[in-house]
Amino acid sequence: MDLILDEDAAAATAAETSCSLENYLALPDHSMDARIAEARAKLGTSTILLGHHYQRDEVIRFADFTGDSYKLSKVAAETEAKYIVFCGVHFMAESADVLGRPEGSGQPAQQVILPDLNAGCSMADMAEISQVEAAWEALERLGLAGETIPLTYMNSTAAIKAFCGEHGGLVCTSSNARAAFEWAFARGKRILFLPDQHLGRNTGFGMGIPLEEMAVWDPWALQGGQTKAALEASRILLWKGHCAVHQRFLPSHVDQVRAKYPGIQVIVHPECRFEVCQKADALGSTERLIALVENAPKGSMFAIGTEIHLVNRLARRFAHEDKRIITLDDTGCLCTTMFRISPQHLAWVLENLVAGRVVNRIQVRPNVKHWAKVALDRMLETQGTGNRE
Repeated sequence: MDLILDEDAAAATAAETSCSLENYLALPDHSMDARIAEARAKLGTSTILLGHHYQRDEVIRFADFTGDSYKLSKVAAETEAKYIVFCGVHFMAESADVLGRPEGSGQPAQQVILPDLNAGCSMADMAEISQVEAAWEALERLGLAGETIPLTYMNSTAAIKAFCGEHGGLVCTSSNARAAFEWAFARGKRILFLPDQHLGRNTGFGMGIPLEEMAVWDPWALQGGQTKAALEASRILLWKGHCAVHQRFLPSHVDQVRAKYPGIQVIVHPECRFEVCQKADALGSTERLIALVENAPKGSMFAIGTEIHLVNRLARRFAHEDKRIITLDDTGCLCTTMFRISPQHLAWVLENLVAGRVVNRIQVRPNVKHWAKVALDRMLETQGTGNRE
């Protein structure tokens, strides 16, 4: 386990607060607005509220800062706030705890709160620490681990980040993945990239590495589903994981939107499939996608391959500039786990703080925190380091 879990305390807290949470959840969204505002005012600068780009509007409008997870965690760590309420998913709250102000710093240690503990990440869950350790042991038996550098995407658990840190690797974001790959190739023959195969494939191909030198490691198959010869010949081992939102975009969606809207620009996140990224006009991190729209001339039109809440928010934001922004797939692609953070959950954690109770605290174990921090700090050694996944 990568988190500190006091089962007795957790049970007592759950017994004390579960009824009140149920009462919150029975109320409509809009009825929380005044309560959230009042709690925020009472808490003052002791509490900072972070909102990931993919959060629904009803929640993100209360955020002190919005952005991607690494950027938000860094910003929070630099504030004087004691409590960090992270409207995102589990791995993001873990990262905030890893980077947050520790005990013995002259100020109270920062405590991270996730409004709904069920807000996870399907991609992060596709690389369990026991599976990664088993894969590494298999590479050791084949004599390949010594020439392999493990890298993990920011969208991974603290345990996976710690594994990479302890085994000579680092963490990357989508904006600095190439720099991280270059760092790793200067130190080893091969990269084990976790947990998103698409970001790894798109990054490697962009560096000139042919697809035939990339092998997919299936954690559910014997020896990753690969022969020893294929593993030896590989330069990148891609963990068989993906983002459920971004994998839904298909090459046919690009063809359809171009046929319907001649001249439209298709921009996508590198978590999308290789075939989609190859058809797109541009790809990049969430922050880069936003910048592409911001810097485009008036009257531009974009189809964006990323989470629907962000796409809709951009459409409203730039409507006054006659920029038309649509989703690449009009059936809609929302992150269901991000959607779990509701105004009711937010009001519940804030009013508990006002009452002196910390609920849903995310606390990474010290040894895991140490090695995860090592992996994150190594990221800063790479050239072109950015803040965005």
